[in-house]
Amino acid sequence: MVGERKAAVAHVHSSKNNTVITLTDISGAETLAKCTGGMIVKSDRSKGSPYAAMQAAFKTAEIAKEKGINAIYIRIRAKGGHNAKTPGPGAQAVVRALARSGLKILRIDDVTPIPTDTTKRPGGRRGRRV
Repeated sequence: MVGERKAAVAHVHSSKNNTVITLTDISGAETLAKCTGGMIVKSDRSKGSPYAAMQAAFKTAEIAKEKGINAIYIRIRAKGGHNAKTPGPGAQAVVRALARSGLKILRIDDVTPIPTDTTKRPGGRRGRRV
C-alpha cells in the first residue's frame, strides 16, 4: 500500500427514530465530525430512514477525507439496556455508504450495552396498562 494509513473511529448510534454518526480519533477523546439523520431530512418521521443515514455517512466521510483520514473502525450501537438490542434500519446503510465513499473499513464492532444482571424493568408487576 502506498502512503500512510491514518485511521479514525466511526461511532454509529442507530435507533428506530434516528441515526447519529460521530467520527473520533482512535482514543475517542477528540471529535472530528458529527452528523445525524435529522440534520439531513426535513420531516421527523424520516430521521431514522436508511436514506437519511446514508446521506449523513457520506457527509461524515467527506469531512474525514478533508482531515486526511483514509481508514476507519466502525462501532455500531443500538439503544440497549431495557430497550431494543438490534440496531435500527440506518445502521446497515451507514456501513455501506462508508465503504462506498472510499474509506477502508478495518473492523466493524457491535457495542450495544446488554445488561448481564439488570435493574427492574419499568411497568410494574402487572405490566403497562393501556
